Amino acid sequence: MSRLGALVAREAALAWGRGGGPLVAVGFYVVVIMLLPLAIGPDPARLAGIAPGAAWATLALASLLSLERLFERDYEDGALDLLLLSPDPLELTCALKCLGQWLATGAPLALSAPFAAMALGAPSELAPLVLACALAGSLAFAFVGGIGAALSLGARRGGLLTAVIVLPLFTPPVILGGLALSAAEAGLPWVGWFAFLGAYAAAWFALGPLFMAAACRNALS
Repeated sequence: MSRLGALVAREAALAWGRGGGPLVAVGFYVVVIMLLPLAIGPDPARLAGIAPGAAWATLALASLLSLERLFERDYEDGALDLLLLSPDPLELTCALKCLGQWLATGAPLALSAPFAAMALGAPSELAPLVLACALAGSLAFAFVGGIGAALSLGARRGGLLTAVIVLPLFTPPVILGGLALSAAEAGLPWVGWFAFLGAYAAAWFALGPLFMAAACRNALS
C-alpha cells in the first residue's frame, strides 16, 4: 500500500478505534430525529413538510461531533511534525486526512439521511436526492470542518472553538440542500440548487487543504 493510501486507512482506523467511529454521530442523528416529533407534535402532514430539511440540518450538526480530534491527536503525540517532514505535500496530507475522516463518519451519516427523512414522513421518491445532497454536503462539512479543526490546534476548548469557526460556513450547504429538497418535493426545478451545492463542496475540497496546511504550520511554528 502506498504512503497516501496508508494515511487514508490510518485515519479511518483511528476514527473507528477512538470514540466509536460513526456510531456516536449516527446515534446523535437518530436521537435528534426521534425527538423532533415530540417537540413539534405527531401530525404526519406537519412532519412530512419539514422532514427533508430537518434531516439535512441535523446532518450538519452531527458532522461536528467528529471534527475536534481530526488534527489534535496528531498534534499532541508529535505525528503532525512527522507528517510535516514527509516528502508528500502537507496540503495533500490534510486532504487525505479529511477524506479518511469522511469515509469513516461522513459517508455513514449521509447513508442514514434518507432513512431519517422517510422516518419523519418524507416521500420515498425523494430518498435518492436526499442521499445525493447528503453525500455532497457531508463532503463539504468534512473539508470545511478540517479548517476549523486546524485553526483550533492547541487551544483550550478546541471543540467549541471549532464549532464557532465552522458553523457559519456550514450555512450555505444547509440552505442550498434544503432549497433543492424543497423544490423537488414541490415538483419544481431543483437541479440548479443541487449544482450550487456540488460547486460549494468542490470549492472547499480544492481550497480547504491549503488553509488546513497553513494553520498546521502556524500551530507547529
